[in-house]
Amino acid sequence: MAPNAHDFPLPDNLPRPVDDGAADHLRGMAVPRIALGSTGGRPIDLSKREAPRTVVYCYPMTGVPGKALPEGWDLIPGARGCTPQSCGFRDHHAELTELGAEVFGLSTQSTAYQQEMAARLHLPFEVLSDEQFRLTDALRLPTFAVEGVRLLKRLTLVLREGRVEHVFYPVFPPDRSAEEVIRWLEQHSLR
Repeated sequence: MAPNAHDFPLPDNLPRPVDDGAADHLRGMAVPRIALGSTGGRPIDLSKREAPRTVVYCYPMTGVPGKALPEGWDLIPGARGCTPQSCGFRDHHAELTELGAEVFGLSTQSTAYQQEMAARLHLPFEVLSDEQFRLTDALRLPTFAVEGVRLLKRLTLVLREGRVEHVFYPVFPPDRSAEEVIRWLEQHSLR
């Protein structure tokens, strides 16, 4: 049985990330032709998708059961909540698909690392690895570093016809991210 977001409660005192302007440049940008590895075992180029819209939720990193998160993780605004966010997109996947959106997760973790998480959480969509930071750097996605590791800040992109149509940044709380995207898609229907 798949775990749900309630199995990964977020602390009440998580610091709220602030909009630092690091994603202001993204709206309208062309998505570069970059093939990323996926948990589905195939390369994915986000610039060429068949669905009317593509939703890409970007997150810092998911934890691994039995392994501690970086020290102070909960004190970094926007860091905590990757697993509840993924569960939210999983739980709302049918609604997103019905609204004409293809969903992908994206982090800078390796595909092997992501495959464990995707299997454990029973994700019905693929998670993409930007381990080489090719898409991150090409789009100038916001990042931060912890314990010497560069990670994506949490944001969600809505892509349409090879361009960034909308950006959710900062994303908070992460466990409500999918619901926020659904509301936006309903308000901006292509039908």
